[in-house]
Amino acid sequence: MDAARFTRMDEGTAEDWAIIAQHSMDHAGRLADRVIAHLALLRGDRGGYRVDRYEHSLQTATRALRDGADEEMVVCALLHDIGDTLGPWNHSDIAAVVLRPFVSADNHWLVQHHGVFQGYYFFHFIGQDRNAREKYRGHPMFERTALFCERWDQPAFDPAYETLPLDAFEPMVRRLFARVPSQPY
Repeated sequence: MDAARFTRMDEGTAEDWAIIAQHSMDHAGRLADRVIAHLALLRGDRGGYRVDRYEHSLQTATRALRDGADEEMVVCALLHDIGDTLGPWNHSDIAAVVLRPFVSADNHWLVQHHGVFQGYYFFHFIGQDRNAREKYRGHPMFERTALFCERWDQPAFDPAYETLPLDAFEPMVRRLFARVPSQPY
C-alpha cells in the first residue's frame, strides 16, 4: 500500500505511520531542490534596484565567499532574502525559519534579524528609524550581523560586480540541507 489507510490521525496504525515516514523522508530528501527552485523565483524581480533579487542573493554569497566566510555562512548569505517572494514585510523571518534546523543558533539569529540591521542604510529615507537595530545592541550577534550587512548585503546591488553563478553554491546548499535537522518540529 502506498498510502495510509486512516482518514483521521487518531485512527492511524504503526503500519500507516511507517508509510508516512517513508514518504516524509523522500520529501525531506528533496528539500535542497525546492530551496534552489524557490531561490530562482527571485529572478527578474528588481523591485527598483539595479539588479534583481536573485543577482543580489548570488552577489551577497559571492562577497561572503571571497571574504573567507565559512560554508554555512555563505549559504546563509545566499538564502538570506529567499523569503521576499512570500513575505515582503517579514522576509528575514521566513528565511530564518527555513534555515533554522540546519544552521547554528548564531547564524539563525543573524538571518532572522538582518532586515532591521539592513535598515540602517535606508530606513531614514522611508520615514523609519535607521537606528532600529540599536535595540539589539549588547546581543552577542550584534556586531556580526552589522558586519554581514555592511560588507556583504548592502553593497550587493552592483550590476558590474563579478558574481559567481549558482553552480558555485549549489553543492554547499545541498550539503547544508543534507544535515540531520537539529529541531525537526
